[in-house]
Amino acid sequence: MRIVVLDGYTLNPGDQSWDDLKSLGEVVYLDRTPVEATVSRCEGADAIITNKAPLTAEMLGQLPDLKYVGVTATGFNIVDVEACRRQGVTVCNVPAYSSGSVAQLVFAYILEHCHHVALHSSLVRDGRWAASKDFAFWETPLIELEGQTLGIVGFGGIGKRVAEIALAFGMRVLTFTRSPISHSAVTQVELDQLLGESDFITLHCPLTPQTQGLISAERIAKMKPSAFLINTGRGPLVVEQDLADALNEGRLAGAGLDVLSSEPPPTTNPLLSATNAMITPHIAWATQAARRRLMGVTVENVRQFAAGTPQNVVS
Repeated sequence: MRIVVLDGYTLNPGDQSWDDLKSLGEVVYLDRTPVEATVSRCEGADAIITNKAPLTAEMLGQLPDLKYVGVTATGFNIVDVEACRRQGVTVCNVPAYSSGSVAQLVFAYILEHCHHVALHSSLVRDGRWAASKDFAFWETPLIELEGQTLGIVGFGGIGKRVAEIALAFGMRVLTFTRSPISHSAVTQVELDQLLGESDFITLHCPLTPQTQGLISAERIAKMKPSAFLINTGRGPLVVEQDLADALNEGRLAGAGLDVLSSEPPPTTNPLLSATNAMITPHIAWATQAARRRLMGVTVENVRQFAAGTPQNVVS
C-alpha cells in the first residue's frame, strides 16, 4: 500500500513516530502540501492521510488508484465525501480523541477571566506587591465560580466533559442541544434562555448551515453585559465583527477564542485587537496526550481498512 501523508507536521512536529504507519506500507511523508501540489504528490497513492489539506472532487477525479482517505481530525469537511462515495473511496476520521483536552482549555479561559493570573503575576514582577501598603491587592474584580451559570451550546462528548467540570466547581449548568438529554444535574433549555441566564457561554456544536453565524449581534444582545463567551468549536459559529463590536463597546465582558473564521487569521481580523479577547492559535486539541491518541487511531484506521474491516467510516 502506498500511503501519502499530506500535512503531518501539526500532528507530529517531532515528538512522535510514524513507524507504526510505515509498517503498513510505503509512506511518503510531507510536513505541508500547497493546494496546487496535491494531485502530483498523490499520484499512485492507495491511501491519503490529511488534516487540513483539502481533497476536492476535481482532485479526487485525477487519482484513480485512491482507495482510502484518513482524516487526522474529527471534522472532515476538507474532503469531498460525496465524490469519494461515487469513486468508491473510503473516508475515515478520528472521533473523540481530544474531548478532555478541549474541556481543559475551556476552563483555562474561564479561570483566567475569574482571576487574571497572568496580569497579577506581571504586576508582582513589576514591583507592585513589594510597594503595596497592604498584604494583598488585586487589579480586577475576582470571580468565584460556585453559583455561576454556565451555558453549553451543544451537548456531545466535549459538552458533557465541560459540564462535569462545571458541576465540580458548583456551577449551575444549562445546555441547548437538538436531542433530549438524560442528565439529572444539567438543565436543557432553549437558546434564548441560555443566552439570557448564563454568566459563561461555551460553544460545542458542529458547524452547519444552521449554526454558521449563530453568535450574531442579535444573539449577543440577549446576553448579560457581564457574560463571557468561549469558542473552541469552529470559528464561523461567531460573526466576528459583531463580537468585536460588543467587546469594544462593553456590551460583553470578554471572550476566549481558540478558533477563528480563517486560520491563520489575516491581520485585519477585528478580534485580534478587540478589548478583553483572549485568542489562542487553535491549540485545544493539541496536548501531547491527545495527539498520541490521534496518531494511534489514525494508524489503526488504516490497519483496519487494509484488513477489510474499516472503522470510523464517514463516507
